[in-house]
Amino acid sequence: MKINVFKNEDEVLRGLANFIVEIASESISTNGQFSIALSGGNSPKKLYELLASPSYKNKIEWNKVHFFFGDERYVPHTDSQSNYLMAKKAILEPLELSYKQIFPIDTSLSPDEAAKAYTNDINLYFAGTEPRFDLVLLGLGDNSHTASLFPHTPVLHDKTASVKAVFLEDQKVFRITMTAPLINLAHHVAFLVYGEGKAVAVHHIIEDKTDIEEYPAQLIKPQSGDLQWFLDTGAVAQLKRK
Repeated sequence: MKINVFKNEDEVLRGLANFIVEIASESISTNGQFSIALSGGNSPKKLYELLASPSYKNKIEWNKVHFFFGDERYVPHTDSQSNYLMAKKAILEPLELSYKQIFPIDTSLSPDEAAKAYTNDINLYFAGTEPRFDLVLLGLGDNSHTASLFPHTPVLHDKTASVKAVFLEDQKVFRITMTAPLINLAHHVAFLVYGEGKAVAVHHIIEDKTDIEEYPAQLIKPQSGDLQWFLDTGAVAQLKRK
């Protein structure tokens, strides 16, 4: 695990954008393509807009990039809460990508069927080989969840490298999420976290004793890949080891 700390939000975003440029270029040079699983939420939205901006859009061969989603809210793709819609507006449409490069979760199906269909889509993409994404982007919730791996949900104990439906009892809503074993197969996993409001959760994940029921993001431990955190000074305020 590598912890990258930057002075402020803008520097964190640029640091992660530069990292993505580096590993995407390396993957495209070696394998002719680059697979990335996107995260939802406000923090990655700013990252996606930066990657689609004039400063970065010409640094990656975007026609060789394939976009997946680490999790999704169980809402239509036209809903304002949709991770797909956010990504579509922030990066997918601005880069004028082909629909063949984009793999959204089909929320027109039932939650379980949507999860099964997405697992199948991923397995077809990797053509029978182990489903190892080049990069999985993750955020971190105040309650220490990541993707849609929420505290005290059965998916935390799922041992399959797959996609599952999750029902959040307190919110009475479904989510669709990659399991921790699937995320942990990735070549690279990157957390994007900034702001003092995330400092306690960052401390729980990085420094507290393992308790996946309370701190689900502790599940993220790539089997043979690279795990990196991109944080600002506010987000590391509660860490004892700076």
